[in-house]
Amino acid sequence: MPLFGNTFSPKKTPPRKSASMSNLHTLDRSTREVELGLEYGSPMMTIGGQSLKFEDGQWISESGGTVSGKEMQRLKKRNQQLEEENNLLRLKVDLLLDMLSETTAETHLIQKELDEMKNHSRRKK
Repeated sequence: MPLFGNTFSPKKTPPRKSASMSNLHTLDRSTREVELGLEYGSPMMTIGGQSLKFEDGQWISESGGTVSGKEMQRLKKRNQQLEEENNLLRLKVDLLLDMLSETTAETHLIQKELDEMKNHSRRKK
């Protein structure tokens, strides 16, 4: 028995079998999408109550006609206005919260001073 030798000698592991027995990797992309359910469909969104679907590089309304450039421009302008209004409202909320915090802090200071004055006047009596 060796004093400082390595007595640990694990058995060799057998070689692994093939990682996949499936032949799906040999199929072309479109067949794989059908087989594996990878067809997600066209992107869709609703803006201004109108549902739009992206097909062949342009947005098409659900009713079948393409959205006119003017309509898209109007929707973009309305979206920009709403974002600006949302940012303004967030700013106003932040301002009101700051004002509330300041008023609360002042009220606590005044209350503390009032309590100290009451305690001071009781000690004199």
